[in-house]
Amino acid sequence: MAGVAILTGPAAAAAFARARPARPGLAGRAGLMPWLPVWMACGIGLWLALPFQPGLWHHLALWLLAAVLALALRLALRRGERLGWHRVEALRLVLLALLALAAGFSLTGWRSERVAAPVLEFRYYGPVEGRLLDIDRSGRDRLRVTLDRVVLDGVAPHRRPARVRLSLMQPEGADWPIPPPGTRVMLTGHLGPPPGPAEPGGFDFRRFAWFEGLGAVGYTRTRVLTIAPAPEGGAQAVDRLRLRLSQAIQRAIPGQAGAVAAAVSTGDRSGIETATDDIMRDSNLYHIVSISGLHMSMLAGFLYAVLRLAVVAVQALGPGLRLPTHKLAAAGALAGAAGYLALAGGGPATERSFVMVAVMLGAILVDRRGISLRTVALAAVVLLAYAPEALASAGFQMSFAATVALILANDLMRGRGAGLPGWLKWLLMLALTSLVAGAATGPIAAAQFNRISHYGLLANMAVVPVIGAVVMPAAVLAAVLAPLGLAAPALWAMGLGTEWMLLVARWVAGLSGAIGTAPKPPAAVLPLMGLGGALLALAPWERLAGAATGRVWLRRVPWRGWLTAACLGTALALWLAVPRPFLLIAPEGEAVGLMTPAGRVPSKPAGGAFVVERWLVADGDLAAQALAAARPGWSGPANAREAALPWGGRLIHLTGKGAETRAAAACRPGVMLVLDRATPAGLAGCRVIDPDSLRRSGALAFDAQGRAVAANAAAGRPWMRP
Repeated sequence: MAGVAILTGPAAAAAFARARPARPGLAGRAGLMPWLPVWMACGIGLWLALPFQPGLWHHLALWLLAAVLALALRLALRRGERLGWHRVEALRLVLLALLALAAGFSLTGWRSERVAAPVLEFRYYGPVEGRLLDIDRSGRDRLRVTLDRVVLDGVAPHRRPARVRLSLMQPEGADWPIPPPGTRVMLTGHLGPPPGPAEPGGFDFRRFAWFEGLGAVGYTRTRVLTIAPAPEGGAQAVDRLRLRLSQAIQRAIPGQAGAVAAAVSTGDRSGIETATDDIMRDSNLYHIVSISGLHMSMLAGFLYAVLRLAVVAVQALGPGLRLPTHKLAAAGALAGAAGYLALAGGGPATERSFVMVAVMLGAILVDRRGISLRTVALAAVVLLAYAPEALASAGFQMSFAATVALILANDLMRGRGAGLPGWLKWLLMLALTSLVAGAATGPIAAAQFNRISHYGLLANMAVVPVIGAVVMPAAVLAAVLAPLGLAAPALWAMGLGTEWMLLVARWVAGLSGAIGTAPKPPAAVLPLMGLGGALLALAPWERLAGAATGRVWLRRVPWRGWLTAACLGTALALWLAVPRPFLLIAPEGEAVGLMTPAGRVPSKPAGGAFVVERWLVADGDLAAQALAAARPGWSGPANAREAALPWGGRLIHLTGKGAETRAAAACRPGVMLVLDRATPAGLAGCRVIDPDSLRRSGALAFDAQGRAVAANAAAGRPWMRP
């Protein structure tokens, strides 16, 4: 009520408080705090979804509307008895929701302006010089380097990207040495602007790159040469330490078990091969490879327990000594989590995990409940204020969905099973935790990745206890004992834990029917799921005891029940009812895909592999490109494929050398001509789609009636510059 007191004065606020009805409030369980990130997310989502770049007037209009509502609330409080206090409370909630929405909207715009940096607007080939910032591995199983302080030959400083990322195309069997982070390096690279989505509505890497400050991507076929060594100390010192620790762990634990151990301990995933990534995803264990809330909470929990026991032991040795046991343990665990964050090199998932753990440990320090909806909401508000674009990431969505679901499940199960044996209670809690987290994150994972792991519960029940009881404690012990040269036993135990994880992952991924698929949903599905989930989790419940039977029933406040059902039902209906596009054309004309009764058929068995793979995944199709291309639908030679269009006419896809010279003969009325080369001048009589037109439109999608949608429909956003 403090916010209302500021608007209206203490007397009106007190009257409002006295007159509020004694029933579940409109805000629902845990009060208003859990709703703040929901309303902020609405503003952030609105900013991200707009087809144009919002200007200053759009931001001012939202805040002006909030000011008008504040004035209306002030007037309503003076006439509360006449209007009805329930209406005044509703107006107050609308005002707070609008304020949070406007804050999310404006914070996203401010963040976009703050990270703005030049984006390369052309293809570049030549020397690339810069400071080595990061080393990781691409989805194609190639080592990848990120450089900042970039110098490109012949490119003016104001046009140079702030950061570039290049994959190392080293020959088979070669092992090019890579200098440590902070080193000034040079190489010969092929660079271009970040690519657009493979299809309209698909994942837009350009937006991700914009907020990361990544202005160009590409590859190199040359070694990375050192120009100047990394300076002592500086911002990159922790990165170099992380790399040295990762290499030491991988030397002590050979094979992929060591690569996974290094990833869990230091965040360095450059040693993990694509095949390992695949089995981890298929078994629903990939969240263990990425430093996330699981690792951070396990580390903090282990440190908290050890430090608490240590403080208790100190108190036992000193009679009469009174120490704040919980607070000292929480402070030590918080310091350890902060060190883990620094060692892991940050990153969205790690930063998100640290904020959640820090808020919960901070609640203990100020004598509040450590795990509650309010602490999770505070963590979400901090993260959304710091990096609003994280809202669109699968990691953010799945982390908070799982955390909220586990808190609610814990509240429902508290006090139950008191008579069960300890081992059985522990086993049931483990199963319930995995089941609840899987149920909460499963729809999001299906919408984001189009894959469903059917045996993820089994894999997590077998692996998560080992991670918590063996791997993470062993990592802490290895860090403590390493300066004494005694880390070998801890690393041996850690290797056993990661070997077990890989063994379980291979077994589960190899089970029949382990993987299911789901088609990519329309853009509105995830927001509707999020809003419906928030209403389901946060809306108030009323407990009604049956007079005759004594049974307790839970009844939803009516309008919220209908709204929840409408959101979730509409999301499901859209997902099931909206068909995938009939025709897809790649962003550079290198591939075309037709939807047939047998599935999507790409025009070529090779070429445009990444784009075609994205299409098949979005269709919920596990077929490889070569197998999909063997389906019926296309005819003609490999460089001149032809197919019938359901709305009439023919589709011809010309590729390779000489495509532009063959275009004149292929162009005739009723033909849609797609080329991967520039169209020759004077071509007329057919519809032509070539790289020049695709640079403006981006990837194209057509439905069965021939209606087209372009990926660059929202061409006004800064990350969509050609």
